[in-house]
Amino acid sequence: MSELEESPAAGFWNRKAAAYAAQPIEDEAAYQKKLETTRSYLHPDMQILEFGCGTGTTALIHAPHVKSILAIDYSSEMIAIAREKARAAGLSNVAFNVMPIEALPEETQYDAILGMSILHLIEDKQAVLAKVHRLLKPGGLFFSSTTCVSDMGVIKFILPLMTRLGQAPVVDRFTAEDLLASMRDAGFVIEHHWRPGPTKAVFIVARKP
Repeated sequence: MSELEESPAAGFWNRKAAAYAAQPIEDEAAYQKKLETTRSYLHPDMQILEFGCGTGTTALIHAPHVKSILAIDYSSEMIAIAREKARAAGLSNVAFNVMPIEALPEETQYDAILGMSILHLIEDKQAVLAKVHRLLKPGGLFFSSTTCVSDMGVIKFILPLMTRLGQAPVVDRFTAEDLLASMRDAGFVIEHHWRPGPTKAVFIVARKP
């Protein structure tokens, strides 16, 4: 997908990009714990991919701890903000590109891949998990944080209405157990999973054998 093309999902996030960049982290303590856990696995020689990188905050935080990061998102407005943040931070080992992971060539394999707050926004989750598996080196790590809407009570009934009104993106509905099973079906071994509360996003560290 070129930077001139816009899918409906990209259009939604392009419209929301400025507001998204300005809003505070919803659960700062949980976010910091996820960052700390991820950093415990990182090494200076690692090549990292992050898909669904949004405005680049997580990629930029991890950049000083690895060799390089390719961060991609299908929203050109999100990527524009991320590139400006990288310039302001003076970080040269992070590249931000407009691209869905489905279109990413598979010639390069990565030591680790991040998919934070994205798997529930993807139309074909199982296909993307298979793609992640192919893009990882043997022994490579997949870090994800995912909203599991089917565990969230009444909001799972409200979200479709919000989507029709343009107030929420299209969200795939599954449980945390469904997600863990999908990862295992894709060939991953679950090394760590943590959820700060019953309606919170589940954080998973999975390894490709």
